[in-house]
Amino acid sequence: MRVGDNRTYLFGGFKLDASERRLTRDASNIPLAPKVFDTLLLLLQNSGRVVSKQRMLDEIWDGAFIEENNLAQNISLLRRVLKPSFIETVPKLGYRFIEPVRTTAAVPAEENETYVERKGPAAVEPDWLRSEPPETRYAQNGDVNIAYQVVGSGEIDVVFVMGWVSHLEYFWKHPLFARFLDRLASFSRLILFDKRGTGLSDRVPLSELPTLEQRMEDVHAVMDAVGSARAVLVGVSEGGPMCSLFAATYPERTTGLVMIGTYAKRIRDESYPWAPTERQRSAFFELMQREWGGPVGIEERAPSMASDPEFREWWATYLRMGASPGAAVALTKMNAEIDVRDVLPTIRVPTLVIHRKDDPCLQVEEGRFVASRIAGSKFVELPGDDHLPFVGDQESILKEIEEFVGGLKDAVEYDRVLATVMNIRIADFASEERKRNKQDWTEVIRSSRRIVDKQLEKFRGREVAYDENGILATFDGPARAIRCALSINVEARKLGLDVKTGLHTGECDLVDHTFGGIAVDLARRIADESVNGDVFVSRTVKDLVAGSGLAFEEVGNRSFEGIDGEWRIFKVTD
Repeated sequence: MRVGDNRTYLFGGFKLDASERRLTRDASNIPLAPKVFDTLLLLLQNSGRVVSKQRMLDEIWDGAFIEENNLAQNISLLRRVLKPSFIETVPKLGYRFIEPVRTTAAVPAEENETYVERKGPAAVEPDWLRSEPPETRYAQNGDVNIAYQVVGSGEIDVVFVMGWVSHLEYFWKHPLFARFLDRLASFSRLILFDKRGTGLSDRVPLSELPTLEQRMEDVHAVMDAVGSARAVLVGVSEGGPMCSLFAATYPERTTGLVMIGTYAKRIRDESYPWAPTERQRSAFFELMQREWGGPVGIEERAPSMASDPEFREWWATYLRMGASPGAAVALTKMNAEIDVRDVLPTIRVPTLVIHRKDDPCLQVEEGRFVASRIAGSKFVELPGDDHLPFVGDQESILKEIEEFVGGLKDAVEYDRVLATVMNIRIADFASEERKRNKQDWTEVIRSSRRIVDKQLEKFRGREVAYDENGILATFDGPARAIRCALSINVEARKLGLDVKTGLHTGECDLVDHTFGGIAVDLARRIADESVNGDVFVSRTVKDLVAGSGLAFEEVGNRSFEGIDGEWRIFKVTD
């Protein structure tokens, strides 16, 4: 407990004077045994946060050996004296005081009491909120430094991915956001980071802002830096698509997935009628270019706080600190191209999707759609119109996340993963005369194999098979797969060779480290359609490389025997 606490705590008609060790209601004393009083005081000092049973035993009984039943008796007595709803039991973790609390500052008796009050249940600010934000450290991914922070010490790791732009240290400059993160850290080890090009991470040229694939790699780098083998990913808004792609690609490193106010794509079409039209998106881009530096988008993202001068000023500063005008527009345009509809059905990890009913930024139908595409996911629709989860009734969101995290089971092994499959055929060995020359033919085969091996190593591909159907390889990033194929083409032409290439991103069966399934078959069928020297990809691949600088030309729809549906095929033109 806080030593020398001389504050007064006010809650639900009760008043606890820490310096005089007295609990009253309506000026009437309520006698409490010393250890019961200490139990209540410790809960009040940590209002809104989980206090572990072990911590309570250590601090209240000063390390003396005592049975846990003594603590349970204290909690039971407090619930009878106060109200049962004031103290919440968090299974397997401990207890939390959830009634709103106000504190009075320590002032001379002759002065009027000065109240320190915060919105929401957790009125008592944690010590570190009143001093400095958590320490910012850096993880290196290639040549780029990614800023991150770690808060809390729970048994389960949670990686929080903020949407749009972010700034780690400005997270903590507003009490609403600070309290939201503090509550997440009360039941986890919370890991925060700024995506490259934003916040405190390295700024990069506008042409090199992070794609979904690079954002995943940055998450990997941060998790590795803090020693996190597996984590629950919590993605807000634009953070949702990246988290969903990460969960599908790396289920072995994903304990669970939470998406708050998220979407599957950002341009409206017949099959997804809730997104903005291209004209509406263009109008928003123009607004950003004109007004960046002010509280851009606050009316849609935080309606309940849009008229609050302090919040408007904080939001405007947060955006300015998070990204330059050019980077903000470029990131928003990139996000508008994202489409993860085909990724969602491949997610196998436990998933929770939360959406507020009247969110004007992202319609609730978008959250329902996302949840409907993920087998076994839980969809929670909450009242409210604030898009930002830390504005409005944040406690309802936090309770859902805490319950979800607390219910996650031990790690499981997955036999299916999302991967980009590349099939390459050595299509032409220059001439029939060379084919008749067996020695020359053998050397060409060796040379082509060396080319492929070198490029797979460079672009972190994994060879799966090398047989009469060509070379089959897998990648955990579609942009790297495309660039690997293009590079192989360049090297092959130097030997007078052409190749036929097909790529598809989809769910693969993983058995004994061998990949199989429809995604593998589809990559081979797409390679069949390819013209010598061209790289053909499915629409799924194209949709996942937004912002990569790669260009495409539509080839048309194709149907393949034994594979359901029609598939839109594109040729890589750059």
